[in-house]
This record gives sequence, C-alpha cells and structure tokens, in this order.
Amino acid sequence: LQRLSVGRGGPRDLAALRDGLDSGETLARSLRAEPEALLPPPAPLAEIVMCCSDHGAIVAALAEALADEPPLLVRDGGFVRQGYRAELDEQRTLRDDSRKTVAGLEAKYRTAAGVPSLKIRHNNMIGYHIEVTATHADKLDLAALGFTRRQSMSNATRFSTAELADLETRIGRAADQALALELAVFEELVAKVMAVSASIAAAGRALASLDVSSALAELAASGNHVRPTLTDEPAFAIEGGRHPVVEAALARQNGAGFVPNDCYLGTERRLWLLTGPNMAGKSTFLRQNALIAVMAQAGAFVPAKSATIGVVDRLFSRVGAADDLARGRSTFMVEMVETAAILNQATARSLVILDEIGRGTATFDGLSIAWATLEHLHDVNKCRALFATHYHELGALKERLDALAPYTMRVKEWQNEVVFLHEVAPGAADRSYGIHVAQLAGLPAAVVSRAEEVLAVLEKGEQSSAVTRVADDLPLFAAAPARPASGTAKPKESEVEKALAEINPDELSPREALDALYALRSRLPAD
Repeated sequence: LQRLSVGRGGPRDLAALRDGLDSGETLARSLRAEPEALLPPPAPLAEIVMCCSDHGAIVAALAEALADEPPLLVRDGGFVRQGYRAELDEQRTLRDDSRKTVAGLEAKYRTAAGVPSLKIRHNNMIGYHIEVTATHADKLDLAALGFTRRQSMSNATRFSTAELADLETRIGRAADQALALELAVFEELVAKVMAVSASIAAAGRALASLDVSSALAELAASGNHVRPTLTDEPAFAIEGGRHPVVEAALARQNGAGFVPNDCYLGTERRLWLLTGPNMAGKSTFLRQNALIAVMAQAGAFVPAKSATIGVVDRLFSRVGAADDLARGRSTFMVEMVETAAILNQATARSLVILDEIGRGTATFDGLSIAWATLEHLHDVNKCRALFATHYHELGALKERLDALAPYTMRVKEWQNEVVFLHEVAPGAADRSYGIHVAQLAGLPAAVVSRAEEVLAVLEKGEQSSAVTRVADDLPLFAAAPARPASGTAKPKESEVEKALAEINPDELSPREALDALYALRSRLPAD
C-alpha cells in the first residue's frame, strides 16, 4: 500500500492486496464462527474481525482485472486478465496474432479478386502489399476491389489498399497501444485502492496484531514459556530462565536439554559479578536474561518457570568483539566506546550486561578498567547489571560494594577432563581453564604442554621474574618428541597402550611374545 501510494508499486503489489484482503475476509469468517471468542473482554478480536471485513468490492475489482500471476514491473505488461477490456484484447490479438490476421485478409482478397495465387507479402521498403502475377494483374477491376498500384515488375504487380495500410499501422502500434492500455488499467486500479486506503491500512494493522499475538502464543505453548509479572519496583527475579534460541538449536541438533538458571537482581544484590571458565556459558546466561527482559516488555511470555521484572527503561549490552576499521576504531576502541556509552547513559531503571570488559589490552590495564567500571556501575549508575569477567581479582570488591554479588559457572574435573555443567552458583572461580579450551580447539599437543609449563611458572611467585625465567628456559628442541602433557592437557591413552599395559612379559613364551608384538603392530594407525 505504501509503495502504491508513492508511485513505486507494481502489479504484484496489487495482487498482494487482493490475496491479503481475501485471506482477511476468510479469517474474519473463521473468527465469527467462534462467537464466544468475540465477547467482551477480548475486544481486540472483535476489532480485528471488523477491520478485516467488508473488503469484497475491492477484492472483486482486483480479482477481475489482474492475472493470477502478474509480472513484477508495470512496464513488462501482461498483468491485465484476458477478457477484462475488449480494446486491450484487440491490441493483444494484433500484436500476438498478426500472421493469422494477415492470412485472413489474404483469403478475403483472393475470393474477391478470383485469383487463387494472390498473396500478401511484406518487405522493409514498401511494407505490407498485395502481389499477383502479371497475367492476372491486367484482369483485375482495381476500382471495385479498392486496389492501388504500388509497383510493377516483369513477372508480378504489387498493390495496396486502405484496409491493408490501416492494418499495417495498427500492427506496428499494437504493442505500444497494448502496454499503454494496461498502464491505464493499472492507474485505475491504484486509484480504486487509494480510495479505500484507510480501511486497507486498518486491515493490515489488525492482521499484523493477530499474527504477532498468535505467533507468540504458539511459541509460548510449544516452548513452555510463562507469563511474566511486570512491576515498577527495581526487581529482576527469574526462576529457571532459558535462552530461547540456544534451547531451540540444541533441540534440533541432538535433542539435549538446555540447563536453566535463576537470576535475582534486587536492591540488595543488583550487580552480579560472574566468573568462570571459557565455554562454561557466561555469555549465554547474560544474553538469555536480556532476551527475557525484551520479550517481557514486548508483551510475550518468557522462557522460564517464573519471572518478575521491574520495568526497564533501556537495555545496554556490551558483548562480543568487533572492530570498525573504516572509522579507525580497533576492537578495543569499539569496546571502550560502547562501555563509555553505557556508563554515561544507564540509569537506576536500566538493565546492563557486560562481558569481558578490558580484555583487549594489557592485563593490568584491562583489570584496572574493569575494576573502575564495576565501581562506577555500583556507585553512580546504580542499575541492575550482569558483569562477566575472567579477572578473578575483582572478587575482592564484594567486601566494599554492598550490592555486589559474586557468582560463578560450575565445572567438574573428572579423570583429567573438565566437564562444563552450565550452572550458575554463588561464589567465585579461581581458574579459567583456557588451556583446556585451547586443547579442545585443536592446538598441537606440544603447544598445549608448553602453555601448561609456562602457566605453572607464572602462578608461582612474582610475575615479572617468572616471565624472565620462562624466557631464559626456552625449549630449543620443542619440535622433537613433545613433552608429556600434564593436568588437563594429559593425552588420552591409546588402544595400543592399553593393550601393552595388559601384557606381562615374564609370563609369555617366545612364540606368544612374537604373536603379541604382531598383534600390537596391527593396531597401530596407518600413516
């Protein structure tokens, strides 16, 4: 409707109005069949029925005039239904069936002249003309037939008639005239649509409202969502919250269930400091709570067991890493610009999620920025906030910041492996398990092993001297057989090693030892 109103629309826009309004009429009839649904207090449904009804006249006009599948552009033509306008059909016939028209006129002249060999031909010099042999030309009654001599040759004579000249003109102009007539029909239809544009727009709004409401209702039913409670109090109490997108992705991939988590941001603990290892789910937790707030204030049910949310005036998010090189901004600069916007604009009614502030610069610089940002959120902005970080040192602020609550993502170490439980629990993490994640990502075993050695040195004593000791002890032959990994980086025992461990050499005869050796060799992976 908007494109048509500014002269940018096409035949398919008219067809879309035709089909959409017709569907609206069908929907209105379906709703009328459920009279109990239209009784007060559900007034919006009655309004939707009213807005979607009484469009039969414009639907009929568009259906009568438009082809079933019109082209995209007006200039392409062919969008007016055959039989809608006789004059247009005639021009199309001339354009598309010119040979048939010429053949009919030729048969007419043959009968009138009594010359079976008479033909109507065309060339670029004289256009359409009648041609007969010289023998028959002298016997023709030119005046009675209305023939005018055009050209005489040794073996044939060419003639023309007013009717043939008019046909030639009409054939030449037929395509242009057919398109012009279609354009006129299009303008007429647009004018009819614009005359009832207000009611069409109302139907569009009604359909959109029902579309959004029914889609959200279907999502709430299929996703086991609950109706949130909105309040003016500075509350944010989510029990069993879930990330709707991640939950749906997990269900599609392997059917695994999403691990729900609670989140309570109130006056006494409105600022959460969330620590924990990489890949444990910190970012997911931050985003799911932001999404729950957005969905609740948009009027949707939310993915949780229960939710009580104080109205949020603005939601601020600083998550992820991205640069803006076209404007001369590095990844860290973008991070700082976004953080600055949050600290300068967030109010006590805002909801803020911050993920890994300060990670794009030196360790002490980043820690200092994260430290000061956390204090500012607590003392100045006084907003509800989730602050995820790997700087475990920030946990010391809980002694000074009354509304700061430390939480962590739970993990379990089992058989030299780290299992992410994806659960949020009170407390603080003491490790980030970054080397374990690097191993999962596929870093070479030698790199993982060396990283563990460096980490062990750095975790002992004063940092600067530890770095010097590591640099002085560079492994010159690291490309040789890799150091055995330790801790979380310990490689898994191969099948050959397991089989070898089960063999007791003292109990084997020479023949059994040889058989065992061949058996072990056969289990080695092929090169």
